[in-house]
Amino acid sequence: MSDVKTEKMGFEAEVSRLLHMMVHSVYSEREIFLRELISNASDACDKLRYEAQTNPELMSGTEFGIAITVDAKAKTITVADNGVGMNREDLIANLGTIARSGTANFVDKLTGDSKKDVQLIGQFGVGFYSVFMVADKVEVTTKRAGDSEAWLWSSDGLGAYEIAPATKANAGTEIVMHVKEDAAEFLEQYRLTNIVKTYSDHIAVPITLAIKGGEDKEAEEAKVVNEGSAIWTRAKSDISEEQYTEFYRHAGHAFDEPIHTLHYKAEGMQEYTVLLFVPTKQPMDLFDPARKNRVKLYVKRVFITDDSEDLLPGWLRFMRGVVDSQDLPLNVSREMLQNNPTLSRMSKAITKKVLSEFEKMAEKDTEKFLTVWGEFGAVIKEGLYEDFERRDAILKLTRFKSTGAEGWTTLADYVSRMKDKQTAIYYVTGPDEAAVKRSPQLEGFKAKGIEVLLLSDAVDDFWLQMVTDYEGKPFKSITRGASELKDIAGDEKADEKKEAANESQMTTLATLMKEVLGDKIKEVRASDRLTETAACLVADDSGMDMHMERILKAHKQLDAVSAKVLEVNPTHPMIRKLADRAAEKGAIDTLSDAVWLVLDQAKILEGDPLDDTAAFARRMSSVLEKGLA
Repeated sequence: MSDVKTEKMGFEAEVSRLLHMMVHSVYSEREIFLRELISNASDACDKLRYEAQTNPELMSGTEFGIAITVDAKAKTITVADNGVGMNREDLIANLGTIARSGTANFVDKLTGDSKKDVQLIGQFGVGFYSVFMVADKVEVTTKRAGDSEAWLWSSDGLGAYEIAPATKANAGTEIVMHVKEDAAEFLEQYRLTNIVKTYSDHIAVPITLAIKGGEDKEAEEAKVVNEGSAIWTRAKSDISEEQYTEFYRHAGHAFDEPIHTLHYKAEGMQEYTVLLFVPTKQPMDLFDPARKNRVKLYVKRVFITDDSEDLLPGWLRFMRGVVDSQDLPLNVSREMLQNNPTLSRMSKAITKKVLSEFEKMAEKDTEKFLTVWGEFGAVIKEGLYEDFERRDAILKLTRFKSTGAEGWTTLADYVSRMKDKQTAIYYVTGPDEAAVKRSPQLEGFKAKGIEVLLLSDAVDDFWLQMVTDYEGKPFKSITRGASELKDIAGDEKADEKKEAANESQMTTLATLMKEVLGDKIKEVRASDRLTETAACLVADDSGMDMHMERILKAHKQLDAVSAKVLEVNPTHPMIRKLADRAAEKGAIDTLSDAVWLVLDQAKILEGDPLDDTAAFARRMSSVLEKGLA
């Protein structure tokens, strides 16, 4: 091999950050490097098995295997597989850049604090790059199945890597790690065997281990160290919780424990086996715009894809695991899976089973279900928007924060607490829970003890466009239209009512304010939804909910927001004083700055930008000056 042909390249900036942490890591669970390499090798074998369905010559009688070899004298560990292998472009894409969105999100979470960053490894395995926790130099020799050229990738993990042509007889990948002095424990037979048994016993490809150059000559003979059968084909009674957990970590490229496991075999018109897990924590790619399904599809134990849009709906994309069909043809292509009636029937049945499992969990293990909902409720609610067939079942599962209950509540419980003459289910939406709790529009509802749902997930504004009612009770935003509070018998006590400007004064003030503000607002009216705040903005009855409008404008789906109704509080001292002076001669000039400040204050409370910050500052100074004088 000539050095002239060697290319030196720099890692992506994100990879460099990741590698710096790995190289300098003293992470207590560095053993995960082997789990990650074995998992990648297993995936490579699965991919070649799949490709060989349509291109049989790629296999040429190959029996898949993963070989771990230790050279005690050279202090190296080699992990080799005879899977699909990589070409030059694959090497650059997979080992030089952040290839998986989950890994990219991992890097985004790095803080620069080494202790906190190292703990993140426990939440995500970060794949191949974990080798640099135990090795100060890594060499990858690989050959893509069907190609004639082989390639050598090498790096010390310090910012650059080299790629050069290489010689390799068969397809597959061989990774040689030059082990750091403080990682010598990973050269020992017992240590490596224990790691494989702990993390990779379920891998359906035989894993062999051989220790060369050591004192134990028997160890030089390669021996299979994993059970090597597909875990989902075994009886549930034969699988321990630890084995389920490690398979989940392998299948989901995760490092937490599953909070729930669903393992069953469907028989009858269709035969398939399902092994699905609900993670304890959100996968790092959960809100990736691609919304990819990460459940692996097998046909008769042959891996087909882990990217089938039709296997589970997008609102269940947090699920991890496998589905193994006996009915799909072995040579099915990813393209053929689209709109495949067999897959469609499987998907419907599996989705129904998952929903049933959640319903049982909600009834029998409420605490566990609320943990699941806290992590994945925002994703499940996407089904309310896009899955008409299962909308009622999802709505029954949906949990809400509200002003009328501690923790989570259901719609059924909300309806049971509705006040006399209350006909609607009230809600308020916003960018986060703290923001919706601060909404001034809540004040009148709280004062009368009328419950309001607090909705702060991005999907809430969208599903509410599709789901207009629950059991005949319409959903109504408290930031749109009239409040209807005067018609509802609430808990407000008569002696708690505050002095208010009279109706005539408020009419005069509203007319004056509208004249000052012009087309900046649609209307000014007295409010019965405010008790503490001077003023607030609400959408007209026929208008769009204000938070929904902001979302669409932020995503350039709207050119401009519509004019809002300005509601003013007749009991607020400032509004009462403005009402007292509104009928005076020249009031439109003397009160103009104050009127604009009332609107500015309402906008600030909504988190909306001011039209003219310089004018706001000038008005504020003017009003303060007059007040101090």
